[in-house]
Amino acid sequence: MSKILVTGGAGFIGSAVIKHLAKLNHEISVIDNLSFGNRDFIAIPDSNFYKIDIRDKNAVESAMNKIKPDVVIHLAAIHFIPYCNENPYESSDINIRGTIHVLDAAEKNNVKKVFFASTAAVYPIYDEAVSEKHDTGPLDIYGLSKLTGEHLCNEFHLRSGITTIICRFFNAFGPNETNPHLIPEIQRQVIGGNRKIQLGNLTPKRDFIHTYDMAEAVNTLINNVSSGIDVFNLGRGIEYAVTEIVDSFSNALGEKIEIEVDPARVRKVERMHLLADVTKLKSLGWEPRIGIDEGIKTLVE
Repeated sequence: MSKILVTGGAGFIGSAVIKHLAKLNHEISVIDNLSFGNRDFIAIPDSNFYKIDIRDKNAVESAMNKIKPDVVIHLAAIHFIPYCNENPYESSDINIRGTIHVLDAAEKNNVKKVFFASTAAVYPIYDEAVSEKHDTGPLDIYGLSKLTGEHLCNEFHLRSGITTIICRFFNAFGPNETNPHLIPEIQRQVIGGNRKIQLGNLTPKRDFIHTYDMAEAVNTLINNVSSGIDVFNLGRGIEYAVTEIVDSFSNALGEKIEIEVDPARVRKVERMHLLADVTKLKSLGWEPRIGIDEGIKTLVE
């Protein structure tokens, strides 16, 4: 059993990670300001929950001093790209300055490991599956803020010697989504009774991975990376077009769903492919278990 602190633990991915870690009897604490997360998503005692904004350096340090974690899993961030583009200062402030505060507090408390949630948005446009060795080159403020976070992690590790894991998340889906990404937006429209739904770009393909598989991957990484600093992709290694996702919803419902392109939803800058090479992560013994059809069926039900 370890003491594990999860920042952003009441959010979409955080709630799945905590659910998985709780089964392993770890002592879990959470820092979350609930701007996007939901306290009801996580079953931990109030004494282990700290409603804190990671931009508040003193509050982060105070909480970390009380918790004395062995492992810090840093998920707290603003990650909905349209919101980041509309609010670049706020997004950068949370994703960069907030990360500095978390890393500084972790160093002062001499934690054993830090896990940093980065993103596939650090990569430029590639038509093939991207490995961790591919060059980075963000297209938007979100990717840029997370790449900056990766550089901060490198400096942190060089300074402290603390084991550091950088994990680049691809497109997550599952329960407790708090942002209107593609799958929850389709889910919202079809559960609302619509069988002609409005979407934006239809041809881009993305690598969708269920949050339960992501939670298992996070656990695999904190158990298996024992020293140094390393970078891992976290995806399923399969890409799907928007139309294929809609077809999965049609199959789950047993009804045909039609698509109407809404010009207001169409992104002007779009990448056609975003596919993970997860060979490195799989070498640690992790395998994704939940397919797109199975995962969407549970969302509809």
